[in-house]
Amino acid sequence: MARITEAQVRQYHDEGYFILEQAIPEHHLEMLRAECARYIKMIEDEMDRQGKDVIGLNHRGSRYFISNRYKESPHLADFIFSDLMAEICRATLGDTAYLFHEQFVVKAAERGMKFGWHQDSGYVTSAHKPYVTCWCALDDVNEENGTVYLLPYSRAGVRERVAHVQEEGTNDLIGYFGDDPGIPVIVPAGSIAVFSSVCFHRSGPNRTSKMRRIYLPQYSAEPILSADGSQLWAFAEPFLKDGQVVAARRFEGEAAPVTQRSAITNR
Repeated sequence: MARITEAQVRQYHDEGYFILEQAIPEHHLEMLRAECARYIKMIEDEMDRQGKDVIGLNHRGSRYFISNRYKESPHLADFIFSDLMAEICRATLGDTAYLFHEQFVVKAAERGMKFGWHQDSGYVTSAHKPYVTCWCALDDVNEENGTVYLLPYSRAGVRERVAHVQEEGTNDLIGYFGDDPGIPVIVPAGSIAVFSSVCFHRSGPNRTSKMRRIYLPQYSAEPILSADGSQLWAFAEPFLKDGQVVAARRFEGEAAPVTQRSAITNR
């Protein structure tokens, strides 16, 4: 299991992020890759059934957003509620944590799209405490295959959620308009970029001949509700209470529709 240092915890609170290189155990890494492939096939089978190449945010052979499927997977919860994720949550959120959202994001070879500067909190319109994103690389990532770029708080000049503007042509929400290129995350497969939902980040296109696959579990310190407080924004699955894991690694086995709404559709 990865050991998070005091220096990394300070960096998270001071600058909004830290990196854990090759932290994901090999058996979890292989499982995540296999589940990603399984869900891509499910989406493409549904495209074939409907006679379409686009369903929701999924574009055949170009990009895939596969969101909130862990309850129908017999394996994903083993990683989502693992000791590694518990350690990350304790270091960033404290002794109380909930699973907020999870998704695979795939940029296909030579066709994956870029995403502009944004905060994950920019996609959540109701008031909320910043949550934490665990950007888990299932492949080696670099500037050629569309890695994420992070903008430290000290360089962004802000550490709170700011208003975002919808970009014409892509519908991406953009919240930073400066010329700082950010810090590219260049790490081997199995590494995790851990960053706050108010840390600005972007990603480039995939210019290589192979897919770039990322898995993104996100955790919050409290349930995040809609603006009127009537419903959950995404999940609020209890994970940590008083620092101890309380999550049930549940498998319901019912396939969600491939058009299921994604709370955070950016990477």
